[in-house]
Amino acid sequence: MHEAIAKADTLIEALGWIRQFRGKVTVIKLGGSVMEDEIALRHVLIDIVFMETVGMRPVVVHGGGAAISRAMDQAGVQPRFIQGRRYTDPATLEIVERVLAGQTNRRIAESIERYGGRAMNLNFETTNVLFGQRIELHDDQGHPVDLGYVGQVTRVDRAVIDNLSFADQVPVIPSMCIDAEGQKLNVNADTAATAVAQALGAEKLVYLSDVNGVRRDKQDPNSLIHSLTASEARQLIQQGAIESGMIPKVEACLETLERGVHKVHIIDGRLRHSLLLEIYTTRGVGTQIVRDR
Repeated sequence: MHEAIAKADTLIEALGWIRQFRGKVTVIKLGGSVMEDEIALRHVLIDIVFMETVGMRPVVVHGGGAAISRAMDQAGVQPRFIQGRRYTDPATLEIVERVLAGQTNRRIAESIERYGGRAMNLNFETTNVLFGQRIELHDDQGHPVDLGYVGQVTRVDRAVIDNLSFADQVPVIPSMCIDAEGQKLNVNADTAATAVAQALGAEKLVYLSDVNGVRRDKQDPNSLIHSLTASEARQLIQQGAIESGMIPKVEACLETLERGVHKVHIIDGRLRHSLLLEIYTTRGVGTQIVRDR
């Protein structure tokens, strides 16, 4: 009986958050180790089905770097990375489209439906919703850096995504876009998710990572910071508490907040039901970054 009452208490705790976020958009960025762990991915997708069932409007944006690398290896295509981005020549682009916008995109949507939800995969064969242009980077001397067919999102077809959400379907979007000439481009999944969240005016953007959030000591999981304001996050970057690979992720969070998204979360997607625990409990299990009051 005590165990049953504890379960009821958990539901009551979730009730307030369910009511607060009903009808609100949450963009979820899938990628990295979560995509490679079938058990973790299954729990994340079941969480997404739960969110849609109780009235939230989840939107999935995904990458698929490891699967792309495996396909390139099988095809004998040598990967190259420049400033942290995958150099995308025509052979690589073909693989990215086939694996990311094709196989992976369909697999996520089909899995959501298998777990009881409704989903629509939005790719070049169905309906593309991301449009952009080639990204322009420079080296330390200011010279242009050639990344091949790598782009950034400049426009999101919000109407298509909204219509699907209003019809109780989960839009599933791969991190690729098309430019004005119809050229397909490879896009970093973090920046694609940021662009989608900004375009939709999302309540939340959730990055599923392989760490449990922002830590005061990156080696100590118990030093997790559950909530940060934008100014506190900038201060931690200046102090060196936030460093290396976490810096661009936090900076993307700050940019997203400045463009209208209310909250950004960084959570460990490998933790069972981490999405539900972060959104529907008071304390959460990751780091939320919010605007300054």
